[in-house]
Amino acid sequence: MAPRPLTSRPLDLVYFGFFVSHIFASLCIDFQALYPPALVPSFLRVFANWYLEMSNDPFLNVMFGRDNDPLIWFKSFLFLEVFFQFPTFFIAARGLLNDSRKNYVLMLVYGASTTTTVWPCLWTLLAIPGPSPAALASGIATLTFEQRAMLLSSYVPFCLLPLLMTVDMALRLHSIVGKALAASNADKTK
Repeated sequence: MAPRPLTSRPLDLVYFGFFVSHIFASLCIDFQALYPPALVPSFLRVFANWYLEMSNDPFLNVMFGRDNDPLIWFKSFLFLEVFFQFPTFFIAARGLLNDSRKNYVLMLVYGASTTTTVWPCLWTLLAIPGPSPAALASGIATLTFEQRAMLLSSYVPFCLLPLLMTVDMALRLHSIVGKALAASNADKTK
Protein backbone atom coordinates (compact mmCIF):
# COMPACT_ATOMS: atom_id res chain seq x y z
CA MET A 1 0.00 0.00 0.00
CA ALA A 2 1.38 3.41 -0.99
CA PRO A 3 1.99 5.88 1.84
CA ARG A 4 -0.62 8.59 2.24
CA PRO A 5 0.75 12.07 1.56
CA LEU A 6 1.77 13.94 4.68
CA THR A 7 -0.49 16.83 3.68
CA SER A 8 -3.51 14.51 3.92
CA ARG A 9 -2.69 13.78 7.57
CA PRO A 10 -3.00 17.15 9.38
CA LEU A 11 -1.89 15.99 12.83
CA ASP A 12 1.08 14.10 11.37
CA LEU A 13 2.00 17.25 9.44
CA VAL A 14 2.03 19.20 12.73
CA TYR A 15 4.23 16.52 14.33
CA PHE A 16 6.55 16.57 11.32
CA GLY A 17 6.92 20.34 11.50
CA PHE A 18 7.51 20.11 15.25
CA PHE A 19 10.29 17.52 14.86
CA VAL A 20 12.02 19.27 11.95
CA SER A 21 11.92 22.68 13.64
CA HIS A 22 13.17 21.14 16.87
CA ILE A 23 16.25 19.80 15.05
CA PHE A 24 17.29 23.35 14.26
CA ALA A 25 16.33 24.71 17.69
CA SER A 26 18.40 22.02 19.40
CA LEU A 27 21.43 22.54 17.18
CA CYS A 28 21.32 26.33 17.27
CA ILE A 29 20.23 27.09 20.83
CA ASP A 30 19.96 24.16 23.22
CA PHE A 31 23.28 22.53 22.32
CA GLN A 32 25.27 25.78 22.26
CA ALA A 33 26.27 25.17 25.86
CA LEU A 34 27.94 21.91 24.77
CA TYR A 35 29.93 23.31 21.84
CA PRO A 36 33.40 24.80 22.15
CA PRO A 37 32.76 28.58 22.02
CA ALA A 38 34.95 28.98 18.93
CA LEU A 39 32.56 26.74 16.96
CA VAL A 40 29.45 28.81 17.71
CA PRO A 41 28.80 31.38 14.97
CA SER A 42 28.58 34.91 16.32
CA PHE A 43 24.99 35.43 15.11
CA LEU A 44 23.87 32.43 17.22
CA ARG A 45 25.67 33.82 20.29
CA VAL A 46 24.06 37.19 19.67
CA PHE A 47 20.62 35.59 19.35
CA ALA A 48 21.09 33.52 22.53
CA ASN A 49 22.29 36.59 24.44
CA TRP A 50 19.32 38.62 23.18
CA TYR A 51 16.92 35.86 24.21
CA LEU A 52 18.50 35.58 27.66
CA GLU A 53 18.38 39.35 28.19
CA MET A 54 14.72 39.50 27.15
CA SER A 55 13.46 36.40 28.92
CA ASN A 56 15.83 35.85 31.87
CA ASP A 57 15.26 32.14 31.15
CA PRO A 58 16.52 30.46 34.34
CA PHE A 59 17.31 27.19 32.58
CA LEU A 60 19.35 28.63 29.74
CA ASN A 61 21.02 31.03 32.18
CA VAL A 62 22.35 27.97 33.99
CA MET A 63 23.34 26.20 30.77
CA PHE A 64 25.22 29.26 29.53
CA GLY A 65 26.97 29.78 32.88
CA ARG A 66 25.14 33.02 33.70
CA ASP A 67 23.74 31.66 36.96
CA ASN A 68 25.52 29.68 39.67
CA ASP A 69 22.44 27.65 40.63
CA PRO A 70 23.44 24.15 39.49
CA LEU A 71 19.91 22.99 38.47
CA ILE A 72 21.36 19.51 38.10
CA TRP A 73 17.93 18.10 37.30
CA PHE A 74 17.64 20.45 34.32
CA LYS A 75 21.13 19.64 33.07
CA SER A 76 20.12 15.98 33.08
CA PHE A 77 17.29 16.90 30.70
CA LEU A 78 19.85 18.32 28.27
CA PHE A 79 21.55 14.91 28.09
CA LEU A 80 18.15 13.31 27.53
CA GLU A 81 17.63 15.74 24.66
CA VAL A 82 21.05 14.97 23.14
CA PHE A 83 20.95 11.18 23.40
CA PHE A 84 17.25 10.36 23.06
CA GLN A 85 15.17 13.26 21.79
CA PHE A 86 17.52 14.54 19.09
CA PRO A 87 17.84 11.17 17.30
CA THR A 88 14.08 10.74 17.70
CA PHE A 89 13.46 13.98 15.76
CA PHE A 90 15.09 12.44 12.67
CA ILE A 91 13.59 8.96 13.01
CA ALA A 92 10.08 10.24 13.70
CA ALA A 93 10.20 12.88 10.93
CA ARG A 94 11.27 10.24 8.42
CA GLY A 95 8.61 7.81 9.65
CA LEU A 96 5.94 10.49 9.39
CA LEU A 97 7.09 11.43 5.91
CA ASN A 98 6.84 7.77 4.86
CA ASP A 99 3.52 7.19 6.67
CA SER A 100 5.14 4.43 8.74
CA ARG A 101 3.39 3.01 11.77
CA LYS A 102 6.67 1.56 13.01
CA ASN A 103 7.48 4.79 14.85
CA TYR A 104 4.29 5.02 16.88
CA VAL A 105 5.87 3.41 19.95
CA LEU A 106 8.93 5.68 19.70
CA MET A 107 6.69 8.74 19.34
CA LEU A 108 4.59 7.60 22.32
CA VAL A 109 7.73 7.27 24.47
CA TYR A 110 9.07 10.60 23.18
CA GLY A 111 5.80 12.38 23.92
CA ALA A 112 5.53 10.96 27.43
CA SER A 113 9.18 11.65 28.20
CA THR A 114 9.08 15.21 26.89
CA THR A 115 5.84 16.05 28.67
CA THR A 116 7.35 14.70 31.87
CA THR A 117 10.52 16.78 31.53
CA VAL A 118 8.81 20.04 30.53
CA TRP A 119 6.28 19.81 33.37
CA PRO A 120 8.80 20.61 36.16
CA CYS A 121 10.16 23.46 34.04
CA LEU A 122 6.68 24.97 33.83
CA TRP A 123 6.16 24.67 37.57
CA THR A 124 9.56 26.19 38.22
CA LEU A 125 8.70 29.16 35.98
CA LEU A 126 5.45 29.63 37.87
CA ALA A 127 7.20 29.41 41.26
CA ILE A 128 9.92 31.99 40.59
CA PRO A 129 8.86 35.19 42.36
CA GLY A 130 8.31 38.56 40.76
CA PRO A 131 10.84 41.33 41.32
CA SER A 132 9.63 42.50 44.74
CA PRO A 133 11.94 44.54 47.00
CA ALA A 134 12.37 41.51 49.31
CA ALA A 135 13.21 39.14 46.44
CA LEU A 136 15.64 41.60 44.88
CA ALA A 137 17.31 42.24 48.26
CA SER A 138 17.78 38.51 48.84
CA GLY A 139 19.50 38.07 45.47
CA ILE A 140 17.24 35.25 44.29
CA ALA A 141 16.20 34.95 40.68
CA THR A 142 13.06 36.83 39.74
CA LEU A 143 10.87 37.13 36.65
CA THR A 144 8.80 40.09 35.56
CA PHE A 145 5.27 39.45 34.35
CA GLU A 146 6.44 39.97 30.74
CA GLN A 147 9.38 37.57 31.14
CA ARG A 148 7.15 34.90 32.70
CA ALA A 149 4.60 35.32 29.89
CA MET A 150 7.35 35.05 27.26
CA LEU A 151 8.81 31.94 28.90
CA LEU A 152 5.45 30.26 29.34
CA SER A 153 4.58 30.96 25.70
CA SER A 154 7.86 29.24 24.79
CA TYR A 155 7.58 26.25 27.14
CA VAL A 156 3.84 25.46 27.19
CA PRO A 157 3.67 24.30 23.53
CA PHE A 158 6.61 21.98 24.24
CA CYS A 159 4.48 20.39 26.93
CA LEU A 160 1.08 20.37 25.22
CA LEU A 161 2.12 19.06 21.80
CA PRO A 162 4.07 16.10 23.24
CA LEU A 163 1.13 15.42 25.58
CA LEU A 164 -1.21 15.38 22.57
CA MET A 165 1.28 13.12 20.77
CA THR A 166 1.32 10.73 23.74
CA VAL A 167 -2.46 10.39 23.78
CA ASP A 168 -2.70 10.21 19.97
CA MET A 169 -0.02 7.51 19.65
CA ALA A 170 -1.54 5.51 22.51
CA LEU A 171 -4.91 5.59 20.73
CA ARG A 172 -3.36 4.65 17.38
CA LEU A 173 -1.49 1.75 18.95
CA HIS A 174 -4.62 0.65 20.81
CA SER A 175 -6.51 0.61 17.51
CA ILE A 176 -3.78 -1.37 15.73
CA VAL A 177 -3.53 -3.93 18.53
CA GLY A 178 -7.34 -4.17 18.74
CA LYS A 179 -7.62 -4.86 15.01
CA ALA A 180 -4.82 -7.44 15.16
CA LEU A 181 -6.48 -9.23 18.09
CA ALA A 182 -9.85 -9.18 16.33
CA ALA A 183 -8.29 -10.63 13.18
CA SER A 184 -6.48 -13.27 15.21
CA ASN A 185 -9.66 -14.25 17.03
CA ALA A 186 -11.55 -14.37 13.72
CA ASP A 187 -8.92 -16.74 12.29
CA LYS A 188 -9.19 -19.00 15.35
CA THR A 189 -12.96 -19.33 15.02
CA LYS A 190 -12.80 -20.46 11.39
